[in-house]
Amino acid sequence: MKKIVECVPNFSEGRNQETIDAIADAIRRTPGCTLLDVDPGASTNRTVYTFVGDPDTVVEGALAAARVARKRIDMRQHQGEHPRFGAMDVCPFIPVRGVTMADCAEIARTFSKRAAAALEVPFFLYEEAAEHDYRRKLPDVRRGEYEGLAERLKDPRWQPDFGPAAFVPEWGATAAGARMFLIAYNVNILGTANQAHRIALNLREAGRGEDKPGRLKDVKGMGWFVEEYNLAQVTVNLNNYRTTPIHRLYEEVRKDAAQLNVGVAGSEIVGIVPLESILMAADYYIEKENLFIYEEDQRVRLAVERLGLNSVAPFEAEKKIIEYIVAEPPDEPLADLTLRGFIEEVAARSSAPGGGSVSAVVAALGAGLGAMVAKLTYGVRKFEAVDGQMRAVIPPLHAAVQELITMIDADTSAFNEYMEGVRMPKDTPAEQAARTAKMQQGLKTAVKIPLQTMTIGDSVWDALCKTARHGNPASRSDVQVGARALETGIWGAYQNVLINLEGITDDAFKAETLDAAGAMADRARKKMKAVLEILAGRQAG
Repeated sequence: MKKIVECVPNFSEGRNQETIDAIADAIRRTPGCTLLDVDPGASTNRTVYTFVGDPDTVVEGALAAARVARKRIDMRQHQGEHPRFGAMDVCPFIPVRGVTMADCAEIARTFSKRAAAALEVPFFLYEEAAEHDYRRKLPDVRRGEYEGLAERLKDPRWQPDFGPAAFVPEWGATAAGARMFLIAYNVNILGTANQAHRIALNLREAGRGEDKPGRLKDVKGMGWFVEEYNLAQVTVNLNNYRTTPIHRLYEEVRKDAAQLNVGVAGSEIVGIVPLESILMAADYYIEKENLFIYEEDQRVRLAVERLGLNSVAPFEAEKKIIEYIVAEPPDEPLADLTLRGFIEEVAARSSAPGGGSVSAVVAALGAGLGAMVAKLTYGVRKFEAVDGQMRAVIPPLHAAVQELITMIDADTSAFNEYMEGVRMPKDTPAEQAARTAKMQQGLKTAVKIPLQTMTIGDSVWDALCKTARHGNPASRSDVQVGARALETGIWGAYQNVLINLEGITDDAFKAETLDAAGAMADRARKKMKAVLEILAGRQAG
């Protein structure tokens, strides 16, 4: 899984188009960075940039942007409505996929340290990257703004985390941190601005003041009327969509609107969203309505329909969901071959693809036959009595097929790390030790790949047994072949584990791996026989 981090730096310039474009170009030209949005504001004199990349490239993109700002923005000339204290005012890093909040906090520290040293300006850490609780909230860090910064830097409690503790007039200071993804979300109300605002006050965390907090945590909001749409909106920022998800906000608005006898006409997401937030909404409605939807594109479609995200403008998933915007075709040359091409590649005079990749293919075919039978059983009138069982088995079988397909190419590249070690220099004792360590780590990686193939296959035996017991009896032979194929794929992966373990000197690793792999191989033999016995019993009955 490719790691994705979002970076949303805010610069104190929203009027000079040349500067706005220069910063955007710096990000765009950084290898590995994808610039998603540039949002300038003249009244705030501020521009918000949104870009994504992996943990290393987002740091490079943010540094490139900061270098341009250092040359082109002079805070001594800056005026604007938005609170600010620096040329690059804030620079948050947000986990999107394959990274944790702790990872993003470390990314913020790395960026701040490098930027402070390169630009010779002060950097403060905030939110999840903060070193001190009293500096965690951005308004606390930025209190007094640019005009009060020179005096504040004299306070020992407000020494910067990185960079000089001296006032740099043309720059000011920057706050870098890690936070959750912020979702800008509007729910459409067929009513007045006042009614929308009343609902917003009921829901937003601040409510109507300290004595009357709202119902939903990590929500900021208000109500307004949009002339362009001829309707009112409850407009909110969801500061943590895991605390208050999109669907929760939408349903709470519907509840309050009903009490006011006001209609709700869908909603809109402003900007982009992480896939997880949309799938959370889909899963809520799937459970609420007792639906059976397991494919990702259908889950996204359900969420879009239930939330009315097409109400004021088309919701184009490929342009609104971060993971889809930055998606790249998987690097799976073997899996992308035709069946004939794969077989011929296996038969060619080369060591790869070999038994490991073939084992993954065979295991995937075994799980696929189980998935096929379950899908052909579900929804058929004469098999309605077993719909519940089929609902339970289709998702894991379907998922296992997709995961096993990725293992076809993973096995072929499993020895890359080992070969890197082989090619390392070995002239000195230190070089020899480093080379040996690299080779040993490469062998462990080569073991873990077929072990993962075994683990994926092992996870669906219960589902295959239920399919044998409750699936369409006319597809008995398909399940039989599936069970044999799954067991064979696991057995083949087991042989790859054994042969790769031979060169490993870590006895504890070998023993632990042998125990785990041996248990799965033994279970595969037993479960395969169980499937065949179930099918034989149904035939006899």
